[in-house]
Amino acid sequence: MDDKLKYKVFISTLSKWVFFGGIIGVVIGSTTALLLTTNDFLGEVREKNSWLIFFLPLAGIVLGYFYMYYGKYAGNDSAKGNNLVIEAVHGKAKILKRMGPIVYLGTFITVLFGGSTGREGAAIQMGGSVAEAINKYFKVYFLDTKILIMSGISAGFGSAFGTPITGAIFGIEMASLGKLKFEAIVPCLVSSFVGHYITHALWGVEHEKFIIETVPELSVISFLKVIIVAIIFSLIAVFYCQLRHGIQRESERIFKKNHMIRAFVGGIVIVALTLLIGSQDYNGRGLDMLEQSFKQDVPSFAFIFKLIFTAITLGSGFVGGEAIPLFFIGATLGNSLSDVINLPTSFLAGLGLIATFCGGANTPIAAFLLSVEMFNGKGIEYFFIACFISYIVSGHHSLWPSQTIFEPKSRLYNIANEETIGNIEKKKHPH
Repeated sequence: MDDKLKYKVFISTLSKWVFFGGIIGVVIGSTTALLLTTNDFLGEVREKNSWLIFFLPLAGIVLGYFYMYYGKYAGNDSAKGNNLVIEAVHGKAKILKRMGPIVYLGTFITVLFGGSTGREGAAIQMGGSVAEAINKYFKVYFLDTKILIMSGISAGFGSAFGTPITGAIFGIEMASLGKLKFEAIVPCLVSSFVGHYITHALWGVEHEKFIIETVPELSVISFLKVIIVAIIFSLIAVFYCQLRHGIQRESERIFKKNHMIRAFVGGIVIVALTLLIGSQDYNGRGLDMLEQSFKQDVPSFAFIFKLIFTAITLGSGFVGGEAIPLFFIGATLGNSLSDVINLPTSFLAGLGLIATFCGGANTPIAAFLLSVEMFNGKGIEYFFIACFISYIVSGHHSLWPSQTIFEPKSRLYNIANEETIGNIEKKKHPH
C-alpha cells in the first residue's frame, strides 16, 4: 500500500469513528438526560408518598412480564442486562434494539416503587441498543460492530455520571480482564465526551457533587491505612457480588426462571425488610445518605442494609444499575471506619466509594480516573494505590459474570485464559 493510500484509509477510518461516536454520543446524551431527570422526579414522588413501597411486588410482576414477553429474541435475553452487552462485545450475543427502552421502563418502575438500584446499567444498555441500531442501519463491518458497542458503553457511563474521561476508558475496560482494546479509543472518547456535553450543556442536567474536605498528609502510616481499608472495601464488594448472584441463581432455580414470580417475591421481601427497619433510607437510589456520608456521621450499619436491599432487588430481577448502590455501600462504610482508622471522614467516604466500585467492576484504570474527575484530583496518590489493591484483592469476582479473563490477575490464580467469571463461579457452585 503506497503512502497516499495509507493516509486516505487512515483519514476515512478516523472520520468514520468520529461520525459514529458522535451519533452515539448525541443520542445517548439525550436519552441519559431523560433517564436522570425522570429518575429524580420519580424519586421525589416516592419520598413524598411512602405508601408506594407496598406496590413493589405488583410492579415486579409488570416488570417481569415485559422481560419475559418482549425482552427475548433468538436466544438473546435482555434480562441479562449488562452481561448481554459484554457478550455482544465478545461476539457471543446480539443486543436487541428494544433492550434500551425496556431497561428504562424497568428502571423507572424500580425507582418509583422503592427497589434499591442505580442508573448506569440502564444508560449502558441503552448505549448498547443504540450502537446495535447504528450497526444495522449503516451495515457496519462485523469486526467494527464490537467497537461501536464499546463506544455505546462509554457514552452511557460518561453521561450518567458526568465523567467523560472515565467513560471513554470504562467502555474499553468493562468487557475484559487483562486485555484493553485500544483500537476502540477514538469512538469511545468521542461518544463519551459528546454524550456528557449533550446531557450537561444542552439539557442542563446537573450531577451530584461529592467534596473531599481534607486529605491526609503523604506518609508511610497513611499509605498503610489506605491499603488496609482498600482491602476491606474490596472484600465488601466481593461479598455483595456473591450475595447478589447467589440470590439470582437460587431464585431462578426455585421459580424456574419465571421473571414475574421472582420479582414479585423479591418485592415482598423488600417491603418486609423496609417495615422491619422502619425507614426508607435504603430504598430507591439513596442519594441523600450518600451525600451525607461525606459531611456528617451516618448509621454505622447503613452499608450492610444497602448491600442487602440492593442484592435482593437486583438478584430477584429488578433493574437499574449497581454503581450508585456500590458508591453508597463504600462511602457509608468509609464514613463508619473513619473513627476507627483515624482518617478524615470525607476522604474515607470518597476512598470507599471508588475502591468498592473498583472491586466489583474490575476496572482499576476507569475507577482511578473516576476519582480524579469526581474529586478534582485530590488525594490522587492514595486513590491510585487503593484502586489497584482493590482490583487485585477482589480476585475473579464481578458484578458482571460475562466479563472474560484474558490474563488472570495473578499467576497464583490457576485460571485458563479466555474463561468467563461466570464459568469460574459455576465450577465453584456446580448446582
